[in-house]
Amino acid sequence: MTEVLTRLARADRRTGSFPLTVIGVIESDLLTVERAPRQGRDGAPDAWLVIDAAFARALTGVQRDDELIVVTWLHRASRSVLEIYPRDGRPKSITGVFATRSAHRPNPLGLHRVTVREIDGTRLRIGPMEAIDGTPVIDVRAVLGGAEA
Repeated sequence: MTEVLTRLARADRRTGSFPLTVIGVIESDLLTVERAPRQGRDGAPDAWLVIDAAFARALTGVQRDDELIVVTWLHRASRSVLEIYPRDGRPKSITGVFATRSAHRPNPLGLHRVTVREIDGTRLRIGPMEAIDGTPVIDVRAVLGGAEA
């Protein structure tokens, strides 16, 4: 395992990044970050997950009422933030972003546990979804057992 991590670290130093493929986009009535709930369970609306036609076959087996984890790239988040003052009721002391659910972090991945409400070709109406309109989607995963986003 250490050898694999060492090779990955060397590759990262050479390129400065790892490739990600955007597989879809969120279409939502939420147009600004300010209007978006902090978490889906905080009153987020349903939204459409639109999968690029090139990945249509990856939807095989996805059904209405399935629970999914949608992984997004929070494209409006700041990547330079390492510490924040949490707004979740904890004492107001500075906290590292890795101890929070803040969108602002070195790699702003969003994890959204949603339910499939409707399927229309490569469009899935999902909810609740707190991501704003135009948010890139980089992966979709089935929820297995007690997995939590």
